Amino acid sequence: MAAVADETLDCMGMVCPEPLLETFKRLRRMEVGKTLEVFGDFPLSKEEIPAGMKEAGQDVVSISEKGNVWHIIIRKTK
Repeated sequence: MAAVADETLDCMGMVCPEPLLETFKRLRRMEVGKTLEVFGDFPLSKEEIPAGMKEAGQDVVSISEKGNVWHIIIRKTK
């Protein structure tokens, strides 16, 4: 990863919709402009989290995957 996020959320072992809900919870506590790295291993969450963030008006900075673990970096915009 080129950028280091301000906060990290470990969603390993969680299944939908828990990773998305936990991502929203964490973002609510963060300041605008800060970044959150979310990672986990449930395949559908790799699609669901970015879709939910875009719908909520948050900035999805990057999505990557190594093995069966995905990493999503989100910048809080509001």
